[in-house]
Amino acid sequence: MIKKSDLPVKMCPVCNRSFTWRKKWEKVWDEVKYCSDKCRSNKNKAVQ
Repeated sequence: MIKKSDLPVKMCPVCNRSFTWRKKWEKVWDEVKYCSDKCRSNKNKAVQ
């Protein structure tokens, strides 16, 4: 069993919060950029 603390983590470019790997993202983890649908819809507000 893998501990949650051992799962990969990314930073959301919109809200600057970290989010953890999820099973549903298993095959597309490299493509995941946003932590939620709300952040994905507000991607124009991302600070770069």
